[in-house]
Amino acid sequence: MTQLACLIAVIMILSACSSSPSGRYSMSNDKAPSNAPDVSKVEDAHPKYEPYSRGGNKSNYTVLGKTYQVLDSGRGYEATGVASWYGAKFHGHLTSNGETYDMYSMSAAHKSLPLPSYVKVTNLANDKTVIVRVNDRGPFHDNRIIDLSYAAAHRLDMLKTGTANVHLSVIYIESPESMALAQLKDPKQQHYIQIVASSDKQRINALAEKLKSQYSVEARTVAQDSLYKLQLGPIGQQQLAIELNKELKQSGYPQSYIITE
Repeated sequence: MTQLACLIAVIMILSACSSSPSGRYSMSNDKAPSNAPDVSKVEDAHPKYEPYSRGGNKSNYTVLGKTYQVLDSGRGYEATGVASWYGAKFHGHLTSNGETYDMYSMSAAHKSLPLPSYVKVTNLANDKTVIVRVNDRGPFHDNRIIDLSYAAAHRLDMLKTGTANVHLSVIYIESPESMALAQLKDPKQQHYIQIVASSDKQRINALAEKLKSQYSVEARTVAQDSLYKLQLGPIGQQQLAIELNKELKQSGYPQSYIITE
């Protein structure tokens, strides 16, 4: 074999290794970052309308011999189950959405939600919450429903335990065109602003009375599983709901968002 032929053979072998699953990551096992920056001040993902991307949204896909179906829409999605987190092994690599995974951002992976989706995650053990932007696929374990970034897991205080029982609630934002069309079709639509969700009913009731007095808007409490959701409304005009939601975000309720019925 000539020197040139040997060189070509070596290049082909190295190329095959780098394209294989085991060669994609420099680490064989995932772990927390060393010398991690302070992520306690990282803000929640900010829900906004984003069209679902072309990448990562095949109607179905197969991993490890199992086929998963991707939802057409995240509207109304709620689920309770086990969350895990992923970190340094995947940091800097491409997500299923074609973006770069940043473990210091508020992001997550989900098996079936359209990409991107915004999800509010509540740790049922301590009532801590975070809003993440789902831009990846996983976790591919039957007993887990979401894989959180390092920063999101830190917010939920689940880094040491590795997993946590959580409640997921999609924050679905209509396209501006759809919202305008819906109002033209149904001027009787009512809008509510969800402020917070908590397992402490007494706290929710006290906050409801405070906000009703402060903003002169009715409030309601919606019970779901072990959580109580505080919502202001109904508000008949969409623009009024948008303006009030902006004011609430600036007044210490950054996770508030609009629900239309």
